[in-house]
Amino acid sequence: MTHDPSITRRGLLKTSVAGAAAFVAAPTILSSRLFGADAPSNKIVMGAIGVGSMGSGNLGGFLGDGRVQVVAVCDVDKGHVDGARNRVNGQYHNQDCRAYEDFREMIAKEKLDAVSLALPDHWHALIAVACAKAGWDIYGEKPLARSIREGRAICDAVSRYGRIWQTGSWQRSQGHFRQAAELVRNGVLGKIQRVEVGLPGGSSSGRVAPSPPPPGLNYNFWLGPAPWREHCHFQGQGSVHWHWRWIMDYSGGQLTDWAGHHIDIAHWGLGKDADGPVEIAGKGEYPADGLYDAPYGYRFTCTYADGLPLIVGDGGKVPDGAKWFGEKGWIHVNRGGLWASDPKILQEKIGPDGVRLYVSNNHHQNFLDCVRSRQATVTPAETAHRSISVALLGEIAMLTGRKIKWNPKTEEIVGDAGASALLGRPYREPWTL
Repeated sequence: MTHDPSITRRGLLKTSVAGAAAFVAAPTILSSRLFGADAPSNKIVMGAIGVGSMGSGNLGGFLGDGRVQVVAVCDVDKGHVDGARNRVNGQYHNQDCRAYEDFREMIAKEKLDAVSLALPDHWHALIAVACAKAGWDIYGEKPLARSIREGRAICDAVSRYGRIWQTGSWQRSQGHFRQAAELVRNGVLGKIQRVEVGLPGGSSSGRVAPSPPPPGLNYNFWLGPAPWREHCHFQGQGSVHWHWRWIMDYSGGQLTDWAGHHIDIAHWGLGKDADGPVEIAGKGEYPADGLYDAPYGYRFTCTYADGLPLIVGDGGKVPDGAKWFGEKGWIHVNRGGLWASDPKILQEKIGPDGVRLYVSNNHHQNFLDCVRSRQATVTPAETAHRSISVALLGEIAMLTGRKIKWNPKTEEIVGDAGASALLGRPYREPWTL
């Protein structure tokens, strides 16, 4: 069951009040609470799908905002969903929060304004598209999707159903990242000659014996569209949570986990939020055996149509963060700070006609602001799609061992059918996108 995304609770309330006024001859005194800031009709009614680790953190961010009323949570792990429901009920001092294991049941039963999604990468596209179709605005964790075709499906659904989307690439809501990108955009380095993006290295593992899933975890549902494999505990780190990132059926390791952060900032500084490279080549280092198969080491070079090279590597090969090199020096930014080849570069003032980037100082609040205003967020779906596409193209180049020719306008690999087959991922029955 879905609802028309053009109809909101606030819109219905206004319509009903206007209609009632036409039949009332005398003025009617209504409670200020009915239409005040605390009125139920003014709340952004939210749910959350995936409430472990990052999902729990995002849930806290939304619960702390008085504009929001969280009414439902969903997770395939009973421990996660029970904990989240208790947390929500504790926030509101009631027992009203509804809990689900199956997101499809939640979509069928709930009438929400927005939803927070925090899921393993292989689930991103299926659930995001379903939520967009249901008419919900979406705060979705990075990376946008596990494959380029899935990312395009999310972007198309967000556009088709008129949804607001915020990607969890929260570095764009940090002042020093914005300052770095803004300085580069305003030419303080002169012409940019190359960019380096350093991401964390990965993990390798020995062989792990299969083991029964823990009580309360619907393991088959957790796998969803991914290929079947027996459950096992990840190197003593617990069940399927968190360390799924090092298995390529579910993610691409640190490369895809962090591309939505540092590659995203590199693109922001270059003004390439809607662009992509035309050529990609590189080499990855993969575990010889064991449970984990995502690259623990990697380095690849992406060349853009203007000739600019963007080099992506693990921390042992490229320093962490985004670093732009220009004719007049360099600027380097990561979560630890902001540096330049000459400290005076960071003191440069941007004139009144200079480029000013989107200002957001709180990622969750920016999403809620945009749910209200219907303006684009600081990290919309299309921007996130272009950021993760760089990493996914690097993954394809490393897996095939070939130089990839890419058309960023049509989003097609040129002249390589084998590489093109890796733009999407087959789904296990009965799941389809």
